Amino acid sequence: MTDLAPRELRVLVAVGSEGGFSAAAALLGMTQSAVSHSVRASERKLGAVLFDRGRNGASPTAAGERALGHARRVLRLLEVMAAEVRGASQGDGSVAGPLRIAVFRSAALHLLPRALERLTARHPGIVPEVRIVREVGPGTAGEVLGGRADIAVATIGTTSPVPPGLVGGVLLEEGYALVHPAGHPAPRTLPLVDWAENCTSYTREWWAAQEWLPAATVEAEDDGAVLSMVSSGFGMAVMPELSLIGAPPSVEITDLGMARPTRSVGYVTTPELAKSLAVRSLIRELRTTEG
Repeated sequence: MTDLAPRELRVLVAVGSEGGFSAAAALLGMTQSAVSHSVRASERKLGAVLFDRGRNGASPTAAGERALGHARRVLRLLEVMAAEVRGASQGDGSVAGPLRIAVFRSAALHLLPRALERLTARHPGIVPEVRIVREVGPGTAGEVLGGRADIAVATIGTTSPVPPGLVGGVLLEEGYALVHPAGHPAPRTLPLVDWAENCTSYTREWWAAQEWLPAATVEAEDDGAVLSMVSSGFGMAVMPELSLIGAPPSVEITDLGMARPTRSVGYVTTPELAKSLAVRSLIRELRTTEG
């Protein structure tokens, strides 16, 4: 059986976050040799090299990335255990402490705030820590998988399924619409404006079938920049409903019909944290927001 103590896990996490043994030692109040010894001991126990050592510091190997994700999640579970035990000992079942949330931009603007308002009113001891993460590559779900977030609001679907080892559920289905400058006589002749996070949201079949849609000539940083460009008359865009909440009157939103593309927005967490009071409470508030 692999037996790594919490102290050894903290050393691994510190080396990963600080990018080197010296910086990790300073963070932990240890000597560099003690940090090196701890990492070597962990590598022997796990049977894998966890960090590539070099003149510029230490970077996680593929095995190291996996180990760091597990280490962060184990350490977080110890913190959650302590918080929930303290709440149980007080007899009111309350819980206090941070709740780490990863969310993509439009959900952070239009879905999360109302849920957090109710959550903190009912559980004032919970302190939300929100990070806005681009929904590309590992995206928000990757923050949970890597142990950097307790729960993520993520896009879920065939092109971005819940990662193995995590659990999740759908909160809402949002459709897409054509967005263009208000009053334009032929909006479908305009250049297409897009952004990286939007590309994986459509079904490939739908996109390929739209002969009127050209390849994007402009790729913006986020959906806010896309909306600004469309508003200024620069082009048209195909955007999801969350991104269009509060759209300015200078743009017009045209329904794409029954065959319009949709995407699922949901939550992702670990099986262990899914049972915790803070995560369960946030999921309930997110569902109420969209109910």
